[in-house]
Amino acid sequence: MSVIETDYLIVGAGAVGLAFADTLIDEDPDCHITIVDKHSKPGGHWNDAYSFVALHQPSATYGVNSMEMCPDKVDTEGHNKGMYPLAKHAEILAYYGKLMNERLLHSGRVAYHPLTEYLSGEDGTHRIRGILSGEDNSVAVRRKLVDATWFQTSVPSTHKPAFEIAEGTRFAIPGELPSLWQEADNLPDRYIVLGGGKTAMDAVVWLVEAGVAPEKIGWVRPRDSWMFNRKNLQPAHAALDDLLDFQVALVESANAAETGDEMFAELGRRGVMLRIDESVTPGMFHFAVISEAEIDLMRQVTQVYRQGRVTKIEPGKMHFADEAIDLPENTLFIDCTATAVPFDVREDTRPFFAGDRITLQLVQTPFVPYSAALAAFIEANFDSDEEKNALCPPAPLTDCTNTYPYAVMANLMSTGILSNNPKTNEFNARSRLHPTGPAIAKMMREGDPRLAAMSKIGDMIRANMPGVVKLGMKAKAIHEGAA
Repeated sequence: MSVIETDYLIVGAGAVGLAFADTLIDEDPDCHITIVDKHSKPGGHWNDAYSFVALHQPSATYGVNSMEMCPDKVDTEGHNKGMYPLAKHAEILAYYGKLMNERLLHSGRVAYHPLTEYLSGEDGTHRIRGILSGEDNSVAVRRKLVDATWFQTSVPSTHKPAFEIAEGTRFAIPGELPSLWQEADNLPDRYIVLGGGKTAMDAVVWLVEAGVAPEKIGWVRPRDSWMFNRKNLQPAHAALDDLLDFQVALVESANAAETGDEMFAELGRRGVMLRIDESVTPGMFHFAVISEAEIDLMRQVTQVYRQGRVTKIEPGKMHFADEAIDLPENTLFIDCTATAVPFDVREDTRPFFAGDRITLQLVQTPFVPYSAALAAFIEANFDSDEEKNALCPPAPLTDCTNTYPYAVMANLMSTGILSNNPKTNEFNARSRLHPTGPAIAKMMREGDPRLAAMSKIGDMIRANMPGVVKLGMKAKAIHEGAA
């Protein structure tokens, strides 16, 4: 067994681990980094995703700080028309491949071990094992282990369904849908999409845009979801006023509400939040971002099953706990029940910094790459764990309407903590991954007259904070009770 020496051992070469590494090599020019990941290429769970997946928020604030992900131009076609681009599956993987090969490895200070699993020794040592070779190596970590796997991201291709699948049932995951052209002589008589989250929405939109008649599509949606309206969340350099109005809408709606449902109802009235069925009050919120054009496509599917979760599927029949639905024998069931981030990880929050271990979580919800990059900056620029953890208490990963106000409150408190520290405030002003920092910094440099109006927005946010905190604390109690 050979010994590898490194300063930081990062477990995970996905969006989290790579955002951390990208910032760390700039902030600490003397450190050496070793990255291990089970996939054969950088990009983490994006390697396992379906081919038609795309980011659901603009690409301007995704990826890593040092590299733009997509050209800075507005889409002119499709359901994202008139808005800034959403990187697609192939673009995302190409981006991370370029980052690894042309920046990280090229620096001479990063070693990358794909197809490798991390094994912790009983005596606190670190080992890695080649998945195909079976070869073990010991890793001498001079500084810290960085766990970039906390999110435990799940996608359909790596997810095991929680329902029974009878022999002979036509069953697919979203990634198999583009291959239906190979079955042109035996196309399904009906398509049943299982799941109510963003993956199911993507599958429904893909089917409709691919030409499947909406009446041939059924949708098992045990819970409906609220979603952010993407037109309000465009890059700050192009639509800073909209982002600030969005923030004001959040605090005003929270201040005026007694429950999360009331808050969402007001945000829906303002057009900040969207839902598919206006007659249903959604109970789920997983931070999905959607366009109004996508909503219009999904509304074409009117056969929605709300009997709960499916327990069994078989040719010609779909079972729920208390009911069975007859369907054509040649029905294709499409499994979209994987949860991108298993929300039970909320039980496992811990300090970011604990001795010789860093656990990358959320500093602000749902800004995953930004949180990882900020953690790298804090690691390189502050001394004690106490000081570091005070700057980045883990943000809550909420999953329903009545707990989301807790995330809103926590984000605002985090913003206050980071803006009051000169170092982190300066980092946010230049971080590509921060939603507003660089745009506001540019305005300040140029003496933009809009700054005066922005100060009034800050006053409005502060005036509404008592109500935000009141509702947020109620939501926190619900969230922690459910954890």
